[in-house]
Amino acid sequence: MSTSTPPCSPGTTGLDALVDLLWDAVHAGDEYAATELVTQALDEGVDAESVLLDVIAAVQGRVGEEWAANRISVAQEHAATAINERAVAALATHPAARTTPSRGRITVACVDGEWHALPARLLAEVLKLRGWRIDYLGAQVPTPHLISHLHATGADAVALSSSIATRLPTAHAAITACQAVGVPVLVGGAAFGPDGRYARLLGADAWAPDARAAADRLARGPLPRPHFDHQQVDDLPHLADQEYTMVARSRPTLVRTVFTALEDAYPAMRGYDEAQRERTAEDLAYIVEFLATALYLGDEDLFRSFLTWTAGILVARGVPAQSLPPALALLARELKDFPRAARILERGTEALTTTDHITAAGNPA
Repeated sequence: MSTSTPPCSPGTTGLDALVDLLWDAVHAGDEYAATELVTQALDEGVDAESVLLDVIAAVQGRVGEEWAANRISVAQEHAATAINERAVAALATHPAARTTPSRGRITVACVDGEWHALPARLLAEVLKLRGWRIDYLGAQVPTPHLISHLHATGADAVALSSSIATRLPTAHAAITACQAVGVPVLVGGAAFGPDGRYARLLGADAWAPDARAAADRLARGPLPRPHFDHQQVDDLPHLADQEYTMVARSRPTLVRTVFTALEDAYPAMRGYDEAQRERTAEDLAYIVEFLATALYLGDEDLFRSFLTWTAGILVARGVPAQSLPPALALLARELKDFPRAARILERGTEALTTTDHITAAGNPA
């Protein structure tokens, strides 16, 4: 037994206490304590689905919160996620979690470019517990490979996961491709919005806010069969203006141009060290990528929310957020002939200037 195994028996504690115990193990980087805690909880009769969703998923949520508040590093966040994945694997092989498939076949996958696989893995394990036969394909599944898998297996439905909104154009292509071969698609993950607005916009057959709700929806009956003649442009007719395509294709050039000009527009940048300059270039790339996604979806709110979130992250790290409005102005100058892009950038700038993020960044004390 690990010398750092939590002193409390999971059988004598509630789920909240289990969350705290698992968080302590994960935060300490102790995978042995984490997996022992999970297996001991199952040994003592704690419901496997509750361990997955009310304990492991809750701890993973705390990991994200701690990263956003700059209380753990990116490396620590990755290490914590890896330990949570080990905890899920330990649960999956435990006798208490073994079930005989009694329902249909579901393919669970992340869209191409989506590396956050834990939400999809949690769903896959919950569906197994509920009696489904599951093909779990993991992170970043290219759409052609997904379709080949569907042809080979005859899945009753696909569950697609995406956590990052910039993966939504790719998700849309995957949804449409699955439907074209007659397989309905249920989607979930933070990328689709807290109310599933982007799931509906992109023509998914169903949406669920979490794994438990997804399992409940699939248990109620088959998803509606998709229309074979459904095309992506049917969902998003505004794409005919080609603004999304032009911005997406010119992203590297836009980032280089704005980065070069930003030093004059924001003189404080001249004092940045190499690491700060690299981070600024990364931030500019994310800004352009989210702008392109907002153009794809025709949704100004997505870009506004991303900017205010980014400003908050910068403030939490003690990084000046005053560089954001000049960067947006430079980007608007480059895209002056793109009316939708110009409008989205204008609304984003307004969102920054009407919050306290910029002021707070200038006064870290």
